[in-house]
Amino acid sequence: MNTDNKVTANIHETAVVAPGAKIAENVEIGPYSVIGENVEIGEGTKIGPHVVIHGWTQIGRDCRIFQGASIGEEPQDLKFRGEKSYTVIGDRTTIREGATIHRATGEGEETRVGNDCLLMALTHVAHNCVVGNHVIMSNLASLAGHAVVEDRAVIGGMAGVHQFVKIGRNAMVGGMSKLTQDVVPYTIVDGQPAKVVGLNAVGISRAGIQLEARRNIKKAYKLLYRSGLSLQQAIAVIEQEVDSCEEVEHFLRFLRNAERGICRERRERD
Repeated sequence: MNTDNKVTANIHETAVVAPGAKIAENVEIGPYSVIGENVEIGEGTKIGPHVVIHGWTQIGRDCRIFQGASIGEEPQDLKFRGEKSYTVIGDRTTIREGATIHRATGEGEETRVGNDCLLMALTHVAHNCVVGNHVIMSNLASLAGHAVVEDRAVIGGMAGVHQFVKIGRNAMVGGMSKLTQDVVPYTIVDGQPAKVVGLNAVGISRAGIQLEARRNIKKAYKLLYRSGLSLQQAIAVIEQEVDSCEEVEHFLRFLRNAERGICRERRERD
């Protein structure tokens, strides 16, 4: 990208675009939007009216950003001291009305949202979060600082995610859930606090995971949640008794690194 390409972009006359901003070809910027000095916007991205993009922010190709969104603003973090930090948005991601994505705390650190994501209206991605590819956040879902959301996770409306919590790939979070512990890959969680209610069988199937791998995931799930074993015991048994595949290896890797503990299974007495 280079600043010369601004002449080939469609920028509304009321928009304010800083001289140093790097705007690629075929970008659209709507009325009254504000684009800061250190912003880079990739080809084909469409920015609606009243959008504010500040800080050292990079936005990929063919994204859509709807009215009132705020991207790259200073974090809501008392530790922040004005240091140079980043916001990175991947390609083909859609950010709906009023969504907010804040840049990181810490010199050189970044907040990152991947490719092909959908962040619905009024969602919030706080400082230092890492959001993978093909993630869906429904209306008013919020991630606190340093949260991690792996690929193809779905977060229901008004769900609240505590700082440093990790949500595993292909997991689904029910609407209005309160997450204070990590969500194991391929599971569905719901409630306040969130509990596991089963495997995300539909999400796993739609992700194109092969049948044998799905069987291995189901076996690993049962050993983790239905065997009465502790977490460390379950990890050891899964390593011995479940056939290895990429999905199971990721499942085990996630469990080994679950620093906040994991969401446990809901029982009828709960």
